[in-house]
Amino acid sequence: MQQELKHEGEFKYIEDGEGPILLILHGLFGALSNFKEVFDQFRDKFRVVIPMMPIYDLPVQETHVKSLAAFIHRFVEFKGFNEINVLGNSLGGHVALVYSLEHPDNVHSMILTGSSGLYENAMGGSFPRREDYEFIKAKVAYTFYDPETATKELVDEVFEIVNNKEKLIRVLALAKSAIRHNMSEELHTFKMPVCLIWGKNDTVTPPEVAEEFNRLLPHSELFWIDLCGHAPMMERPKEFNSILSPWLNALYKEKV
Repeated sequence: MQQELKHEGEFKYIEDGEGPILLILHGLFGALSNFKEVFDQFRDKFRVVIPMMPIYDLPVQETHVKSLAAFIHRFVEFKGFNEINVLGNSLGGHVALVYSLEHPDNVHSMILTGSSGLYENAMGGSFPRREDYEFIKAKVAYTFYDPETATKELVDEVFEIVNNKEKLIRVLALAKSAIRHNMSEELHTFKMPVCLIWGKNDTVTPPEVAEEFNRLLPHSELFWIDLCGHAPMMERPKEFNSILSPWLNALYKEKV
């Protein structure tokens, strides 16, 4: 994924491909590179777009899930997108849910993986030992089934974030916002098809969360990936893509 980061107005994003829109929303600690294999595979048949959400740029009092959903709405309007397929991991899934609730006519389908919005074991309700590199490394590894997925590059990135006071304040504000904002009472109103792709060994949003999403979302299908944690598109990208590709194919009635 060697894509130039585009800067237009308040937005920064990567984009490639032609066809239906696949809008990807990253998580709280998610880099755009977390979706490398998804981006590389689906840009052949989709217009794949990954905006950088302003997690560390919002005023503290506006650092919550709904502000991020409003940002995505502005981005979608700016790009003139409609009938989008929105894919979100973790916090990004929660943002996708809020956006889709408020703008259902603009969403063709939704794909959630390890999404918050119901219940989660937050990676960090606090970071009492944030200056301890090994502690942060263990926290990052907790996200995955295979701790080797927590590369030094990824751990270094999280370590830098939690040791930056301004960034940490916003991370904690967003984490608390996601925990408080339970969407169970609203999910029955969703009419778009929803694909749930979940790691069987997710410790952040455990399997019962996926089952509850599946029960509450009227047009949802649940797919499991074994030996996989909270970020299937990173830890098991081939399996993730092998589930998502035929699911999208069925939506468009053609091979994509």
